[in-house]
Formats: sequence, structure tokens, C-alpha cells
Amino acid sequence: MYEAYFGLKENPFTLAPDPRYLYLSPQHREALNCLIYGIGERKGFMVVTGGIGTGKTTLCRSFLAGLDGATASALIFNPALSEIELLKTITQEFGIRLSGRGTKKRYLDALNGFLLENFAAGKNAVLMIDEAQNLSHGVLEQIRMLSNLETDREKLIQIVLWGQPELRRLLALPSLRQLNERITVRYELKPLVRDDVRRYVEHRLATAGVEAKAKSCSFTVGSYDLIHRLSGGVPRRINAICDRALLIAYGSDLRTIDGRLVRTAVRDIGPDYPTAIPARRRTLWIGFAALATAVLLLAVLALGNANLLDGIGR
Repeated sequence: MYEAYFGLKENPFTLAPDPRYLYLSPQHREALNCLIYGIGERKGFMVVTGGIGTGKTTLCRSFLAGLDGATASALIFNPALSEIELLKTITQEFGIRLSGRGTKKRYLDALNGFLLENFAAGKNAVLMIDEAQNLSHGVLEQIRMLSNLETDREKLIQIVLWGQPELRRLLALPSLRQLNERITVRYELKPLVRDDVRRYVEHRLATAGVEAKAKSCSFTVGSYDLIHRLSGGVPRRINAICDRALLIAYGSDLRTIDGRLVRTAVRDIGPDYPTAIPARRRTLWIGFAALATAVLLLAVLALGNANLLDGIGR
């Protein structure tokens, strides 16, 4: 709606995981380098975790988009699969055709044959599984068994699990110890720091084609500080706040996003939007409120006892 007004070719703050909009903060670049290393060196299992909205899916799509013809890839973004459905989906993603009724053995044999041919041609293979924290124990065990598809010296398939912090706790369970011990590359994505919030916003505006010379859209220094504080540095929240701020500016015939517009945007998104008070500060406020309540209660009790004693004395 506001794109033409601000000289943009498209919405810069869409929530879709478009690889073009990936901002490589130092930690995102490090995560990407870890993946390149792990897959290039055929390390087998890798895990990338991060909170909701920290950019895992966008990073995953960007990595896949950057692969060349020397690496076959498969992406599973729906983890609600049974063991047989997982194998079927993997073979389909790799373009493996299987005629007749599919059984676990037939899928595994077909996958193994494909991977051996792929390896003989000097190629690699990578399987990406998004939202892996929702995988069942049985499916995770089946994924572990895929790592047995190997030669005497090399892993035939590299597997990357992407998920929320719950994935780390899931893998730490005693029942999944064999899988957890095979993971050789791990990385945890965290929210952006304050300076990266500014670079993130500017990157998305530039990617969307903002007319910089005309200064058709600008954020003040104070607005960046406020966006960082209210979003907690989470990219998805930053997108939501900036998108709403630009919409409000458009409706008010403004071209500069300041702190007032940012606050209005957050209020407009809704009172339940998880940005108003960072978790740590919210905890402190709750503690202070509880302490104040306790002090007030003691004061009331003390006053009541004093009045009682005064009445007895009379």
C-alpha cells in the first residue's frame, strides 16, 4: 500500500523468508560459515537453533539458494510426518522415482542407491529439516539411521536440523543420546544487537529499492534505539513494527519514522504484542510490584495493630 509513496519496488518488511532479504549480521555470517564447513567436510549431523523469528528459515532458504550443482538438496518444512512419510518425502525431494508400493526398505534402498551414484559423480547431498523441535522420537531415530548411509570414509548425506531452543532440550534426552553424540556442528542464533538493528532495517529498505537520493524514507537514530528495545532485536518483530510504522507514516503524509511513530505502531499492532517490555525488565517490574505490595500490606497491618493497642489502652 505504501510502497510507491516511499519509492519502494516492494514491501521491505514482509514476513516471508525471502533469501534476498537476509541480513548477514556477524552471527548469521558465522552460522552460514559453520554450515558451509560442515557440509563441505561431510560432517554428517548439524544443528542450528534460535528463538522464534530470529531468521532461521530465511538463513536456511538463503543457504539452499546458494548451493551449486555439485550438491543435491532436499528440504522438509513439515515435521508432522511418520517414519515412512519422512522417507517418502526425502526421496521425492531428491527426485528419486519409486514405482509400486513403497516400504521402509524400498525407500532406504532407493535413497542409498541415489546417494552412492551421487558420491561416485563427485557430488554431495544435504537434507534440511525445518522446525525439527516438532519431530517425534521415532522420526528422529529414523533420521539418525540415515547417517549410516556412508562409505568406509565419507558420509553420503549431510543432515541439518533447524529448530527452536526446545530442539536442544529434546536432543539432550537420554533416549536420543546416540543422535546427540553424532552432531558435530552446532550453532545458536540470538537476537540482533542495537547497531545491527539499524543495519538490518537499512538493508531491507535498500533491497526493496528505496530511492536513497530522494530520501523518500528515513528512520531517526532514536527510532532505531526504540525499535531495538521494543522488539528485543528479533527480526520478525522488527519487520512487524517497521511495516506498521511505514503504514502510519503513509496515512499521515510523513516520510520520517521517529520514536513517536514507532510507539504508535506498537500500540496499533496490539497490547498483546510481545514487545512492550523485554522479558528481563518485565521480571524485575513484577518483583518490584510484589515487594511494594508486601510493604504496603505490612504497613496496613502495623497501622491496624497500633489502633488496636490504642483502643485497649483507653
